[in-house]
Amino acid sequence: MATINTALCSYGMSGHLFHAPFIEAHPDFNLYAVFERTKNLAEKKYPNIKTFRALDDILKDETIDLVVVNTPNITHYDYTKKALEAGKHVIVEKPFTVTTKEAKELIALAEKQNLKLSVYHNRRWDSDFKTVKKVVQQGVLGDIVEAEFHYDRFDPELSYKKHKETPTEGVGSLYDLGSHLIDQALQLFGMPNGVFATLDTFRKDSKVGDYFDVKLYYDSHFVTLKSSYFVREPLPAYSIHGTKGSFIKSKADIQETELQKEIKPNTANWGMEPESERGLLHTTENNTSKKELVVTEEGDYMAYYNGVAEAIKNNKSLPVTAEEATQVITIIEAAFLSNTEKKVITL
Repeated sequence: MATINTALCSYGMSGHLFHAPFIEAHPDFNLYAVFERTKNLAEKKYPNIKTFRALDDILKDETIDLVVVNTPNITHYDYTKKALEAGKHVIVEKPFTVTTKEAKELIALAEKQNLKLSVYHNRRWDSDFKTVKKVVQQGVLGDIVEAEFHYDRFDPELSYKKHKETPTEGVGSLYDLGSHLIDQALQLFGMPNGVFATLDTFRKDSKVGDYFDVKLYYDSHFVTLKSSYFVREPLPAYSIHGTKGSFIKSKADIQETELQKEIKPNTANWGMEPESERGLLHTTENNTSKKELVVTEEGDYMAYYNGVAEAIKNNKSLPVTAEEATQVITIIEAAFLSNTEKKVITL
């Protein structure tokens, strides 16, 4: 396979910012097609791209190797199933599916078809999280006692995207923002023993959840994941405390901002945070307190597509597996159940 002919299932924010620029810039991929029902937005930026008006027409095109399912959450299962049945490798936007049942069915289908199935948990390659992961893995904090991750914003208004505000399965901040935080927590600490969650809705006239406080319980520590649309003054995005000290880091990855400015991936200083956003590491060594600012790792969403190319072309491991993404959905389902029953859900 010289290049991987790739089709996007939509060209909204996800397609425009998080997929097309990386596919177009990567030598192993060819941004071949897009599904747009009525518009021709992708063609304006990528004149050689083919525009299809129906998903079935994309799936019938035998030259397409990979399909990116970057459509509303409720469609992920159906679109992915159809793409796999048509013999296409698939990348699914997070969240993978609405339920673990759907996720397991898709995993089984991909295995049966001998196809690659991955989920786009790109926030693993945020500069801030990469830095947090490095600090934790270095062991300088000692045994972890507690960690708290935030994905907050101040945005009281409802989204203009109607599918995000319509109370159907798979909508709300726990699926959208929570998927990122849960995946990051699982990357650091693995699956917890139990989940306790408080979910709520605070925006005026909102019919979907816009607040969550999820606690993941481990043998020796717990992790708190929080998100609110009413945080005017940002809190640290990551606070990790251990027996030897603490690490505090802001949410400062600049890749999304760069993409919004139409800056192409792989340009000079791509994904480099300002020095002012360096995290604070405060430890105790030989009864002496030590504070230092930690150099931030480079953000790199292209690493995800590097991994996908290796998996498809050379049968290497996927950068994000469908099994890992299913664990995220397991936590989300447990959080909803916990909120309803007001108790810790044992996993």
